[in-house]
Amino acid sequence: MVSVLFNWLYIAVTAFLAGVALCAFIRRTVGYRVTDVSCIVAAGLMAVTVYAQVFSLFGRVGAAANLVLAAACLVVAVAGRRQIAGLLSGVWENKSTAWKLVMALSVAAWCFCTSRGYMHYDSDLYHAQAIRWIEEYRAVKGLGNIHVRFAYNSSFFALSALYSMKFLTGRSLHAVNGFMALLLWIQVLRLFDAQGRTGRTVVTGFARLGAFYYLTVIYSDIVSPASDYAIMCVVFFIVIRWLELLEQEEESAAPYALLCVAGVYAVTLKLTAGLILILLAKPAYMLLREKRQKDIGIYLVMGLVTIVPWLVRTVILSGYLLYPFPSLDLFDMDWKIPAAEAALDAAEIRTWGRGINNAALVDLPVWEWFPGWFRESLPVVGKALVAADIVCLPVFIALLAVQFRRGDMSAAGRMRKGQLLALATVLASYGFWQLSAPLLRYGYAYVLLVVMITSGILCDNLIKYFDKRQKKDMIKKAAVLGVCALWVFSAVKLASLARHIHDKSAEKAYVWQQDYGNYTLESYEVEGVPFYYPVYGDRTGYDHFPSVPRQVPVLFRGQSVEEGFYPKKQEME
Repeated sequence: MVSVLFNWLYIAVTAFLAGVALCAFIRRTVGYRVTDVSCIVAAGLMAVTVYAQVFSLFGRVGAAANLVLAAACLVVAVAGRRQIAGLLSGVWENKSTAWKLVMALSVAAWCFCTSRGYMHYDSDLYHAQAIRWIEEYRAVKGLGNIHVRFAYNSSFFALSALYSMKFLTGRSLHAVNGFMALLLWIQVLRLFDAQGRTGRTVVTGFARLGAFYYLTVIYSDIVSPASDYAIMCVVFFIVIRWLELLEQEEESAAPYALLCVAGVYAVTLKLTAGLILILLAKPAYMLLREKRQKDIGIYLVMGLVTIVPWLVRTVILSGYLLYPFPSLDLFDMDWKIPAAEAALDAAEIRTWGRGINNAALVDLPVWEWFPGWFRESLPVVGKALVAADIVCLPVFIALLAVQFRRGDMSAAGRMRKGQLLALATVLASYGFWQLSAPLLRYGYAYVLLVVMITSGILCDNLIKYFDKRQKKDMIKKAAVLGVCALWVFSAVKLASLARHIHDKSAEKAYVWQQDYGNYTLESYEVEGVPFYYPVYGDRTGYDHFPSVPRQVPVLFRGQSVEEGFYPKKQEME
């Protein structure tokens, strides 16, 4: 826990200062001031992730990368000391003792959960090794040829490598997921904070409730550096902030456009998050209507700066602009993963998500694989959520028809359109997830947000219906029942967290975070370089490097690892 806490302190300080610098740029260029500290930290995390990816193109992400980051942050701290002091004093001094106690307990609980728990299977399969490659070498050409999963290239791994502190501690920390979960938890806590609720609609509250449920699902797993948890937390954060801006009747296009830049960041965490960019419709319309070409250019540049380093890394690792999409073949690289192997990898991802262990069945019609997937792959709660999501589609169509029939151009009407746009976005994301690789952990945010936003809009309409008929007593009674239900639900979920803490309290992870798994490995040499592989199964963990899931032929492009790898087919030729 101690290692996690100090790691978080470093992450928080550097992300906050990077966020301060980024928000200063935003204020000077588009005239929008970001004052919410959690948003500043989130913006800083995005900036630091881009920095880590750029650095990885030229060298290992370790001591030098952190030294440059720390020096830049020191400059920001000195230059913006007055602004920083004002932001931080406002956060702490204006809060009650109860709030401070809740925050302290929250940090302690999430720190505990991040220090120990279930290490995801894929983390010992390839996450740990992917992070270590970034720690040890600059981006290696054709790295996906020795293990195709290295070509997935989530930007989360570059961020994890930057903050792993291997050069300082002798072990690779993996606490970023826990920090992201804590940031989302701070958004969730506004459910219980009167100052954090606008009271105009209940839709944002429902979205926060969905995030609360998600966090109570993953608290035992966030010790793992899996990108699935990071991307779900980011999606929740974007949608909650979007809905909150609508309730605050924000008229500026800037915050919506900035959330869309965050959507571009989400794509670099996991490519399947791409449909979150449907939200672009609102700020694009606002900016085009106001003919603000300069602002449009600034947001486009921000989006490009966010995504281009990730695209470059993907090309270096796989030979493709997007992997695993071999049909988008734009480059003639000698290290390119063979198209057949990339296509097989894509098919395996989809069929595995559908509960089918046969890549040849990737084109099976949805009505043939869906019943078995629904019956065998989902827990009881998952079945209920998916069934509810399917029902939400015709409800959304009905809500959309009613909204456009009214043609309401008031502030309330614009807010409702923005909420429906958010619902359309998560519905489209849910549909893409459902029809591609519907493993629940790949799309938990979409599954929850569809039903929660729909429920929030329906509940809000019901409240207005009774309000128009002057049945305020009924509304008050329903509100009291709703609050009571929320507290009961929260108590049940928090009791589950308490049990988890009790069950894991005996584990010796109070100083150092639980490490990656240990496995029995053997090695074989390629041009004097030992490559490790497991005696049983396919997991290798972190310590033995470089590792591959099985003994495979490896062909260097040059005389050393740094020069990259050829695809295996060239060795056979």
